[in-house]
Amino acid sequence: MLTGRRPTDEMFEDGQNLHNFVAILFPDNLRKVLDPHLVSRDAKVVIEDGNNENLIPSVEEWLVSLFKIGLVCSMESPEERMNIVDVTRELNIIRKIFLA
Repeated sequence: MLTGRRPTDEMFEDGQNLHNFVAILFPDNLRKVLDPHLVSRDAKVVIEDGNNENLIPSVEEWLVSLFKIGLVCSMESPEERMNIVDVTRELNIIRKIFLA
């Protein structure tokens, strides 16, 4: 949901999958995995050279939190995945923090 990619996309071959794709690039290269349609122009800032766009720090923190949950929920083994009650609790905490 956050990447705009499907688990069946052609880019995922030779043992590569959506979970691994995100895990390898997370969190330092969040911009490479994030669906650009999810972030409005207002959530980005243009740094001094005028060419590179970065996320506003609070937006980036929010997205990192969501990606962490997504990674835990998409573990290959169901035993390693976060319980839905815990997911709901974490999402509510994130919402309260970032909408405060």
